[in-house]
Amino acid sequence: MIQSYLNSVDKFIVVGDRVLLKPREFENQTESGLFLPPGVHKKDKIQSGYVIKTGPGYAVAPPSETDEPWKESSKQPAYIPLQSNEGDLAIYLQEKSYEIEFEKEKYVIVPQSAILLLIREDQI
Repeated sequence: MIQSYLNSVDKFIVVGDRVLLKPREFENQTESGLFLPPGVHKKDKIQSGYVIKTGPGYAVAPPSETDEPWKESSKQPAYIPLQSNEGDLAIYLQEKSYEIEFEKEKYVIVPQSAILLLIREDQI
C-alpha cells in the first residue's frame, strides 16, 4: 500500500523536522451500522497516517574546531535524526498539521513534535 505512494512523491524533499504522511482512510460505517457523512473524521483532534517521507532532522551547529587550526573546517550541516521511519503508522495532532494535495492525492505535513505515537511493524 505504501509503495504506490512513494513513486509519485519522489520529487518531494521534506525539510527539517517535518514528516510527510498519507492520511489513513476511515470506515464510513459505525459498528451499529450507521453510515457517516464524508468529513466526520476530519474534525477529530487526533488523526493517523502512514509515514511516506521524513526530513533530515533537527539542525545542530557543527562542532568548534578552534583547537586544531590545521584541519579543514567542514561547513556541512549536521542533524539529529527523527524517530519516524518510512512505513510507520503515526498518530498525530490534527491542529498542527498542514494538508496538501498532489496528483489528486491528499497528504499531510506535520512537525515531529506533533506526532504522539509511532506504530512500527518491523522492530529490530
